[in-house]
Amino acid sequence: MGKAGLYDQDFLEWTQQQAEYLQNGRWGELDVEHLVEELEALGRSEQKELSSYLQVLMMHLLKCQYQPEQRTQSWNNTLSNYRDKIQDCLEDTPSLQRFLQDLEWVEKYYRRARRDAAKETQKPLEIFPTECPYTIDQILDPNFLSCPV
Repeated sequence: MGKAGLYDQDFLEWTQQQAEYLQNGRWGELDVEHLVEELEALGRSEQKELSSYLQVLMMHLLKCQYQPEQRTQSWNNTLSNYRDKIQDCLEDTPSLQRFLQDLEWVEKYYRRARRDAAKETQKPLEIFPTECPYTIDQILDPNFLSCPV
């Protein structure tokens, strides 16, 4: 079976085969095209994980700020857990930090967090700021906007 055939038919077997080729220096047998594709996908996966955590965290910050009557300990736990998840991502992959410094990137996920906060709170979207009202330092600060219960 050709290099691409195994990739298309049994991805797990393909990964194990490629790892064996790498370990044994069998460079000519590597499926380079698909290896490059998979490595690029791994990088995108790390970025998507970070963006997902950031979006949920910002949504909960908005909920804490704009729906104070619903504040619970569960919201504090969510804020803490998602800050931890982001910190874990940054410790595991320090190069992800550059995305948090990219205001356009943060704004993209803020817009989604804003939409989700409006849905969850059942408040009009217009009450939430159109641009992210928080700095990255505030978003990641464990003491910022913790919901008193």
